[in-house]
Amino acid sequence: MEKSNTGQPTTSETNVLVIRLSAMGDVAMTVPVLRTFRATYPDVKLTVLTRKFFEPIFSDIENLEVYHADVTGKHKGVLGLTRLANELGKLGISGVADLHNVLRSNVLKTIFSLKGIKVTQIDKGRAEKKALTRSQNKVFKQLKTTHQRYADVFSALGYPIDLETHKFPKKQPLTEDILSLTQNSTKKWLGIAPFAQYESKTYPLELMIKVIETIDNQDKFEIFLFGGGKREADILNNIGSKYKNVTNIVGKLSFEDELKLIGNLDAMISMDSGNAHLAAMYGIPTITLWGVTHPFAGFMPFGQPIEHAILPNLAKYDQIPTSIYGNKVPPGYEKVMHTIQPEIVVDAVNKL
Repeated sequence: MEKSNTGQPTTSETNVLVIRLSAMGDVAMTVPVLRTFRATYPDVKLTVLTRKFFEPIFSDIENLEVYHADVTGKHKGVLGLTRLANELGKLGISGVADLHNVLRSNVLKTIFSLKGIKVTQIDKGRAEKKALTRSQNKVFKQLKTTHQRYADVFSALGYPIDLETHKFPKKQPLTEDILSLTQNSTKKWLGIAPFAQYESKTYPLELMIKVIETIDNQDKFEIFLFGGGKREADILNNIGSKYKNVTNIVGKLSFEDELKLIGNLDAMISMDSGNAHLAAMYGIPTITLWGVTHPFAGFMPFGQPIEHAILPNLAKYDQIPTSIYGNKVPPGYEKVMHTIQPEIVVDAVNKL
């Protein structure tokens, strides 16, 4: 991958700017789409505008430059975004695919449009998502996936792509730090990411511990626990210390190495969260546990069959999904994930 923020003009005649500033799961969902774009249009350069931390997510895509958006520093506010647009203008941008469609990207859209550069934006399907999540007269049906919504942006820009043609990359070699952590274990490697942004879509810790304990007792898996931040690290350290085959990786690997480890797993258990999309972008079988959200909203991890989604008791909690992101929990819906028995999760792992 080329150096970021060089400020130098690119050598390609055509350079498509892709805007996806955050969050990590949404950024990860762009990867299969961009891989497909690259295979379909190998001569078109891609410049991805995102946060510096996310750069390793795109490491396997050739002819792609990551340009860092410093939205809390020099690119903050309208003046900062104007400065950013001028910097990007030096790269010979020929078209803009806005996969974010928020206030910041709309400011950039206005500036690029005034420069005569075509900008297409994601249709988030707000009306149909509202119909899916409302409690009365709910329209309960599968909506277009976020991956396809991303692909549609490129089609509108003049670059139609077929996600059915997507191919996953080869597994990346493991670094010494990863090998030291995994100790060259020949067991199956299972990742478990037990946290999510909202409690409403986080499997109860006491039930997750039962899952971990049961799988650990089988002595067939090496289990790696994923998370972030001091609180999660402390919890996972405590869990990891109690079981033979369990290792907490929080704070022990760089983000680049963490992605390499994820890409070499045999399976991943995750909530409806970023880690599910990080695993799926490498083609890792990913079992997802859902709370008040639902795959019908379009956030099922890429290429995963619906059978890999484990849902709570929808007959008892018939208002699910109550929100797209898990931030709206009706009274009485606080414990929906308690209806997912640990045995169901363990069985799903063993079937893989």
